[in-house]
Amino acid sequence: MIDLVILGTAYVLSQFYRSFLAVLVPALKEDLGASDGTLSMAAGAFFIVFALSQFGVGMALDRIGPRRTASALLLFAGGGGAIIFAMATEPFMIVIAMGLLGLGCAPVLMAMTFLFARRFDPARLALLMSVFIGIGSAGNVVGTTPLALAAEAYGWRVVMMGLAAVTIATAVLAFFLLRDPPRLAAGSSSGGVAGILRLLKIRALWPVLAVSVVVYSPAANIRGLWTGPYLAERFDASSVVIGNVTLAMAIAMVIGSVVYGPLDTLLRTRKWVIFFGNVVVLLALILLMVSGDLSIMAASVLFVLIGLFGAAYGVSMAHGRAFIPEELTGRGVTLINFFCIGGAGVCQWLSGGIGAAVSPAWRYEAVFGFYAIVLALGLLIYLFSRDAKPQSS
Repeated sequence: MIDLVILGTAYVLSQFYRSFLAVLVPALKEDLGASDGTLSMAAGAFFIVFALSQFGVGMALDRIGPRRTASALLLFAGGGGAIIFAMATEPFMIVIAMGLLGLGCAPVLMAMTFLFARRFDPARLALLMSVFIGIGSAGNVVGTTPLALAAEAYGWRVVMMGLAAVTIATAVLAFFLLRDPPRLAAGSSSGGVAGILRLLKIRALWPVLAVSVVVYSPAANIRGLWTGPYLAERFDASSVVIGNVTLAMAIAMVIGSVVYGPLDTLLRTRKWVIFFGNVVVLLALILLMVSGDLSIMAASVLFVLIGLFGAAYGVSMAHGRAFIPEELTGRGVTLINFFCIGGAGVCQWLSGGIGAAVSPAWRYEAVFGFYAIVLALGLLIYLFSRDAKPQSS
């Protein structure tokens, strides 16, 4: 049980690091002269590095287990990235720091998914994942109003150095207290690239991978970066107001993650839980795109809806896991995560380019429209997926 608590703490940090940038945007612009493009690149760097490292993380989970994999990366990359962020004197250092943080956080959720998949009934995976993600999403909450207040009181550098210390301490505890599950004899029979190629030959995975690209990015990217600039430019909102709105969105993501968990069992479907939940996200994005005269309250409600219904990650992971051979559990769940987090990173970078290229008067409508189009395409492909009911996993 103690290993679940430690990984839960690490995942709170992971969720914080992937979303805290929105609240610090005004301070980073003022202190470092960082532009919207640079900050978008920094936010995207977290997701891109996180995603690209999934292949190595998957192999390491299958071969050496979650204890050494998670503790080493969290210690050196996570702790080191937080220190570099705190000591940054140029905007490019924020990009480097966010990339390192992405590498450090990359194994945390996958280590927990690996343990869940090996220890528990597969039919319960969606529930376990969703509850864990919901608890870990407390990091999103900490990265809103509490972060804004702490940064105003002590300065963002001091806060980030404190978080670096917490990250390093968590990594050390993970090394000494995590317990690896017994290794499977077949775990090395499809090593490295061969194992990944074997997974990619499973046709039932293809539509799930496609929807994984888009199921997380709208909520994560808008919450993590675009909410702050949008509220500041359109409504002249202060850091605390931005923190309050992102706090509401973060709480919605926590609630959504937990609520999604049992729905596949109650409704006996994973496919349609994911599909119809994200249709609500699509509608909210369209409203943000076409309604140029929204009030701050109306925009905030739409952001909350995106957070609430855009939290189907746990169910999508369980849907894909249903088609993965037991001996490739580590590589399988990290492959799905690669598409999920990689999709968020690519969308973040593309949205930053779109926002920079479009007239300021239409910047955010273009960004929200981009996410609406990407999500619609992903859902269209997902319509051709094969359902995986919990009892058949």
